[in-house]
Amino acid sequence: MNRPKKCTVIKSALLLAVLCTATVVQAAEVGKVTLLSGPLLAKKANGTMRVLGTKSSVEAGDTLSTQGKAYAQVRFSDGSTLILQPDTTLTIDKFSYDAAKPAADSVAFTLVQGGVRSNAGLLGKRSKDSVQMVTPSANINMQAANVIVQYVKPTEETVAAARHAYLLASTAALDSSMLTIRSDMPAPAVIRPLLLAQLNIPLPTGVTPTATGSTPPLPPGLYVQVIDGLIAVTNTGGAQNFSAGQFGFTPNPRQAPVLVPKNPGLQFTLPPAFSAPPPVSGTSNAPKSNAVDCEVR
Repeated sequence: MNRPKKCTVIKSALLLAVLCTATVVQAAEVGKVTLLSGPLLAKKANGTMRVLGTKSSVEAGDTLSTQGKAYAQVRFSDGSTLILQPDTTLTIDKFSYDAAKPAADSVAFTLVQGGVRSNAGLLGKRSKDSVQMVTPSANINMQAANVIVQYVKPTEETVAAARHAYLLASTAALDSSMLTIRSDMPAPAVIRPLLLAQLNIPLPTGVTPTATGSTPPLPPGLYVQVIDGLIAVTNTGGAQNFSAGQFGFTPNPRQAPVLVPKNPGLQFTLPPAFSAPPPVSGTSNAPKSNAVDCEVR
Protein backbone atom coordinates (compact mmCIF):
# COMPACT_ATOMS: atom_id res chain seq x y z
CA MET A 1 0.00 0.00 0.00
CA ASN A 2 2.98 2.32 0.41
CA ARG A 3 4.10 1.88 -3.19
CA PRO A 4 1.98 4.74 -4.70
CA LYS A 5 3.25 7.16 -2.02
CA LYS A 6 6.85 6.11 -2.74
CA CYS A 7 6.38 6.73 -6.47
CA THR A 8 4.90 10.14 -5.74
CA VAL A 9 7.88 11.05 -3.58
CA ILE A 10 10.32 9.94 -6.28
CA LYS A 11 8.46 11.92 -8.95
CA SER A 12 8.44 15.00 -6.75
CA ALA A 13 12.17 14.70 -6.13
CA LEU A 14 12.84 14.34 -9.85
CA LEU A 15 10.65 17.37 -10.63
CA LEU A 16 12.46 19.43 -8.01
CA ALA A 17 15.82 18.42 -9.49
CA VAL A 18 14.68 19.45 -12.98
CA LEU A 19 13.42 22.80 -11.70
CA CYS A 20 16.66 23.47 -9.83
CA THR A 21 18.68 22.61 -12.93
CA ALA A 22 16.56 24.96 -15.04
CA THR A 23 17.08 27.72 -12.51
CA VAL A 24 20.85 27.27 -12.63
CA VAL A 25 20.83 27.44 -16.43
CA GLN A 26 18.72 30.62 -16.45
CA ALA A 27 20.92 32.30 -13.83
CA ALA A 28 24.20 31.90 -15.72
CA GLU A 29 26.75 34.57 -14.85
CA VAL A 30 27.68 36.89 -17.72
CA GLY A 31 29.93 39.29 -15.83
CA LYS A 32 31.09 40.69 -12.51
CA VAL A 33 31.12 44.04 -10.74
CA THR A 34 34.78 45.06 -10.72
CA LEU A 35 34.64 48.65 -9.44
CA LEU A 36 32.05 50.37 -7.27
CA SER A 37 31.81 53.73 -5.51
CA GLY A 38 28.36 53.51 -3.92
CA PRO A 39 25.09 51.54 -3.82
CA LEU A 40 24.29 49.34 -6.82
CA LEU A 41 21.04 47.37 -7.08
CA ALA A 42 20.11 44.51 -9.39
CA LYS A 43 16.49 43.67 -10.08
CA LYS A 44 16.04 40.11 -11.30
CA ALA A 45 13.62 39.07 -14.00
CA ASN A 46 11.41 37.52 -11.29
CA GLY A 47 11.22 40.84 -9.41
CA THR A 48 13.63 40.08 -6.57
CA MET A 49 16.27 42.67 -5.70
CA ARG A 50 19.95 42.28 -4.80
CA VAL A 51 22.40 44.77 -3.37
CA LEU A 52 25.63 44.23 -5.28
CA GLY A 53 29.25 44.76 -4.26
CA THR A 54 32.60 44.31 -5.92
CA LYS A 55 32.99 40.75 -7.27
CA SER A 56 29.20 40.29 -7.35
CA SER A 57 27.90 38.35 -10.35
CA VAL A 58 25.56 39.89 -12.90
CA GLU A 59 23.27 37.82 -15.09
CA ALA A 60 21.25 38.19 -18.27
CA GLY A 61 17.89 39.67 -17.34
CA ASP A 62 19.30 41.84 -14.53
CA THR A 63 18.30 45.49 -14.36
CA LEU A 64 21.15 47.41 -12.77
CA SER A 65 20.62 50.78 -11.11
CA THR A 66 23.18 53.04 -9.45
CA GLN A 67 21.86 54.91 -6.44
CA GLY A 68 22.70 58.50 -5.56
CA LYS A 69 26.24 59.42 -6.62
CA ALA A 70 27.41 55.84 -7.23
CA TYR A 71 29.48 54.72 -10.20
CA ALA A 72 29.76 51.03 -11.08
CA GLN A 73 31.89 49.07 -13.54
CA VAL A 74 30.85 45.66 -14.85
CA ARG A 75 33.31 43.46 -16.74
CA PHE A 76 31.72 40.84 -18.99
CA SER A 77 32.98 37.42 -19.99
CA ASP A 78 34.38 38.66 -23.33
CA GLY A 79 36.47 41.37 -21.63
CA SER A 80 34.11 44.25 -22.46
CA THR A 81 33.17 46.73 -19.75
CA LEU A 82 30.26 49.00 -18.91
CA ILE A 83 30.62 51.91 -16.49
CA LEU A 84 27.35 53.25 -15.12
CA GLN A 85 27.00 56.89 -14.05
CA PRO A 86 25.01 57.96 -10.97
CA ASP A 87 21.23 57.58 -11.25
CA THR A 88 21.51 55.19 -14.18
CA THR A 89 19.20 52.28 -14.93
CA LEU A 90 20.23 49.67 -17.49
CA THR A 91 18.89 46.19 -18.30
CA ILE A 92 21.10 43.38 -19.58
CA ASP A 93 18.54 41.89 -21.96
CA LYS A 94 20.92 39.34 -23.48
CA PHE A 95 24.59 38.42 -23.33
CA SER A 96 25.55 35.37 -25.36
CA TYR A 97 29.27 34.76 -25.77
CA ASP A 98 31.19 31.55 -26.37
CA ALA A 99 34.80 31.83 -27.52
CA ALA A 100 34.32 28.74 -29.69
CA LYS A 101 30.98 29.82 -31.25
CA PRO A 102 31.16 33.25 -32.91
CA ALA A 103 27.92 32.60 -34.78
CA ALA A 104 26.02 32.66 -31.48
CA ASP A 105 27.32 36.10 -30.44
CA SER A 106 24.52 38.39 -29.28
CA VAL A 107 24.40 41.28 -26.81
CA ALA A 108 21.47 43.57 -26.07
CA PHE A 109 21.16 46.29 -23.45
CA THR A 110 18.35 48.70 -22.65
CA LEU A 111 19.32 52.09 -21.23
CA VAL A 112 16.28 53.36 -19.34
CA GLN A 113 17.89 56.52 -17.99
CA GLY A 114 21.29 57.97 -17.15
CA GLY A 115 24.64 57.42 -18.80
CA VAL A 116 27.12 54.64 -19.51
CA ARG A 117 30.55 54.26 -21.01
CA SER A 118 30.97 51.08 -23.04
CA ASN A 119 34.37 49.64 -23.97
CA ALA A 120 34.27 46.93 -26.61
CA GLY A 121 35.49 43.41 -25.89
CA LEU A 122 36.25 40.34 -27.98
CA LEU A 123 32.61 39.83 -28.98
CA GLY A 124 32.19 43.32 -30.41
CA LYS A 125 35.46 43.07 -32.32
CA ARG A 126 34.62 39.80 -34.05
CA SER A 127 30.83 40.28 -34.42
CA LYS A 128 30.38 44.00 -35.00
CA ASP A 129 26.65 43.86 -35.69
CA SER A 130 25.83 41.79 -32.61
CA VAL A 131 26.02 44.46 -29.89
CA GLN A 132 22.88 46.58 -29.58
CA MET A 133 21.75 49.21 -27.08
CA VAL A 134 18.12 50.28 -26.98
CA THR A 135 17.17 53.69 -25.57
CA PRO A 136 13.85 55.57 -25.49
CA SER A 137 15.03 57.83 -28.34
CA ALA A 138 16.93 55.46 -30.66
CA ASN A 139 18.67 52.14 -31.07
CA ILE A 140 22.46 52.01 -31.23
CA ASN A 141 24.60 49.48 -33.07
CA MET A 142 27.65 49.62 -30.82
CA GLN A 143 29.95 47.60 -33.12
CA ALA A 144 33.50 47.62 -31.70
CA ALA A 145 33.42 51.19 -30.44
CA ASN A 146 34.29 52.77 -27.14
CA VAL A 147 31.41 55.15 -26.58
CA ILE A 148 29.59 57.26 -24.01
CA VAL A 149 25.80 57.12 -24.18
CA GLN A 150 23.55 59.35 -22.10
CA TYR A 151 19.77 59.55 -22.09
CA VAL A 152 18.18 62.56 -20.37
CA LYS A 153 14.57 61.90 -19.45
CA PRO A 154 12.07 64.70 -20.05
CA THR A 155 10.92 66.35 -16.81
CA GLU A 156 7.46 67.68 -16.08
CA GLU A 157 8.84 71.19 -16.53
CA THR A 158 10.22 70.50 -20.02
CA VAL A 159 6.98 68.85 -21.12
CA ALA A 160 5.05 71.87 -19.79
CA ALA A 161 7.41 74.22 -21.64
CA ALA A 162 6.90 72.26 -24.86
CA ARG A 163 3.15 72.45 -24.41
CA HIS A 164 3.31 76.21 -23.85
CA ALA A 165 5.52 76.77 -26.88
CA TYR A 166 3.28 74.61 -29.02
CA LEU A 167 0.22 76.57 -27.96
CA LEU A 168 1.94 79.87 -28.76
CA ALA A 169 2.78 78.60 -32.22
CA SER A 170 -0.77 77.42 -32.86
CA THR A 171 -3.30 79.44 -34.81
CA ALA A 172 -6.06 81.23 -32.93
CA ALA A 173 -8.62 78.96 -34.51
CA LEU A 174 -7.00 75.78 -33.18
CA ASP A 175 -8.83 74.27 -30.23
CA SER A 176 -6.10 73.93 -27.62
CA SER A 177 -8.15 71.44 -25.62
CA MET A 178 -7.41 68.85 -28.30
CA LEU A 179 -3.64 69.27 -28.07
CA THR A 180 -1.59 66.51 -26.48
CA ILE A 181 2.13 67.11 -26.11
CA ARG A 182 4.16 63.98 -25.46
CA SER A 183 7.86 63.50 -24.94
CA ASP A 184 8.03 61.25 -28.01
CA MET A 185 6.46 63.81 -30.39
CA PRO A 186 8.66 65.70 -32.84
CA ALA A 187 9.80 68.96 -31.31
CA PRO A 188 7.59 71.80 -32.63
CA ALA A 189 9.29 74.22 -35.02
CA VAL A 190 9.21 76.90 -32.35
CA ILE A 191 11.39 74.76 -30.05
CA ARG A 192 13.91 73.44 -32.57
CA PRO A 193 15.97 76.66 -32.83
CA LEU A 194 16.36 76.70 -29.05
CA LEU A 195 17.59 73.12 -29.01
CA LEU A 196 20.02 73.83 -31.83
CA ALA A 197 21.36 76.88 -30.03
CA GLN A 198 21.91 74.90 -26.84
CA LEU A 199 23.83 72.27 -28.79
CA ASN A 200 26.04 74.85 -30.51
CA ILE A 201 24.64 73.94 -33.92
CA PRO A 202 24.72 76.94 -36.29
CA LEU A 203 21.21 78.14 -37.08
CA PRO A 204 20.16 78.39 -40.72
CA THR A 205 20.36 81.87 -42.28
CA GLY A 206 17.47 84.05 -41.17
CA VAL A 207 16.42 81.79 -38.28
CA THR A 208 16.51 83.11 -34.72
CA PRO A 209 15.47 81.48 -31.45
CA THR A 210 11.82 82.18 -30.68
CA ALA A 211 11.55 80.58 -27.25
CA THR A 212 12.86 82.26 -24.13
CA GLY A 213 13.43 81.37 -20.50
CA SER A 214 15.86 79.28 -18.55
CA THR A 215 16.56 75.77 -19.81
CA PRO A 216 18.46 72.78 -18.42
CA PRO A 217 22.12 72.38 -19.46
CA LEU A 218 21.16 69.35 -21.52
CA PRO A 219 17.71 69.19 -23.12
CA PRO A 220 15.94 65.80 -22.87
CA GLY A 221 17.02 63.26 -25.43
CA LEU A 222 19.81 60.88 -26.40
CA TYR A 223 23.46 61.94 -26.56
CA VAL A 224 26.41 59.93 -27.84
CA GLN A 225 30.15 60.53 -27.83
CA VAL A 226 32.40 58.16 -29.77
CA ILE A 227 35.84 57.84 -28.22
CA ASP A 228 37.05 55.43 -30.87
CA GLY A 229 35.44 53.16 -33.42
CA LEU A 230 32.13 53.60 -35.21
CA ILE A 231 28.47 53.39 -34.14
CA ALA A 232 25.15 53.65 -35.95
CA VAL A 233 22.17 55.39 -34.31
CA THR A 234 18.73 54.65 -35.77
CA ASN A 235 15.14 55.62 -35.02
CA THR A 236 11.93 56.15 -36.99
CA GLY A 237 13.19 59.56 -38.11
CA GLY A 238 16.33 58.25 -39.76
CA ALA A 239 19.84 56.94 -39.17
CA GLN A 240 23.27 58.45 -38.64
CA ASN A 241 26.78 57.03 -38.26
CA PHE A 242 29.18 58.55 -35.74
CA SER A 243 32.94 57.97 -35.73
CA ALA A 244 35.81 58.68 -33.35
CA GLY A 245 35.74 62.19 -31.88
CA GLN A 246 32.15 62.91 -32.92
CA PHE A 247 29.09 63.81 -30.83
CA GLY A 248 25.47 63.11 -31.66
CA PHE A 249 21.99 64.00 -30.43
CA THR A 250 18.35 63.17 -31.00
CA PRO A 251 15.53 64.55 -28.83
CA ASN A 252 13.02 61.75 -29.43
CA PRO A 253 12.39 58.62 -31.52
CA ARG A 254 10.73 60.57 -34.34
CA GLN A 255 13.59 62.95 -35.11
CA ALA A 256 16.67 61.70 -36.92
CA PRO A 257 19.97 61.74 -35.01
CA VAL A 258 22.20 64.70 -35.89
CA LEU A 259 25.91 65.40 -35.68
CA VAL A 260 26.83 67.99 -33.03
CA PRO A 261 29.95 70.05 -33.88
CA LYS A 262 31.37 69.91 -30.36
CA ASN A 263 30.67 68.51 -26.91
CA PRO A 264 27.15 69.71 -25.95
CA GLY A 265 27.97 69.33 -22.25
CA LEU A 266 28.46 65.61 -21.71
CA GLN A 267 30.40 64.94 -18.52
CA PHE A 268 31.69 61.54 -17.45
CA THR A 269 34.11 62.19 -14.60
CA LEU A 270 35.04 58.97 -12.82
CA PRO A 271 35.82 58.75 -9.10
CA PRO A 272 39.57 58.63 -8.26
CA ALA A 273 39.29 54.97 -7.24
CA PHE A 274 38.36 54.04 -10.83
CA SER A 275 41.62 55.37 -12.21
CA ALA A 276 43.89 54.23 -9.38
CA PRO A 277 46.24 51.27 -10.02
CA PRO A 278 45.03 47.93 -8.64
CA PRO A 279 46.18 47.18 -5.09
CA VAL A 280 49.14 44.85 -4.61
CA SER A 281 48.07 41.61 -2.98
CA GLY A 282 49.10 41.33 0.66
CA THR A 283 49.83 45.03 1.23
CA SER A 284 48.35 46.80 4.22
CA ASN A 285 47.29 49.86 2.21
CA ALA A 286 44.96 47.96 -0.09
CA PRO A 287 41.51 49.63 -0.22
CA LYS A 288 38.68 47.95 1.57
CA SER A 289 36.37 45.89 -0.61
CA ASN A 290 32.80 47.03 -1.09
CA ALA A 291 31.73 43.41 -1.41
CA VAL A 292 28.09 43.34 -0.47
CA ASP A 293 25.81 40.85 -2.13
CA CYS A 294 22.47 40.21 -0.49
CA GLU A 295 18.96 39.55 -1.64
CA VAL A 296 16.10 41.89 -0.82
CA ARG A 297 12.74 40.20 -0.65
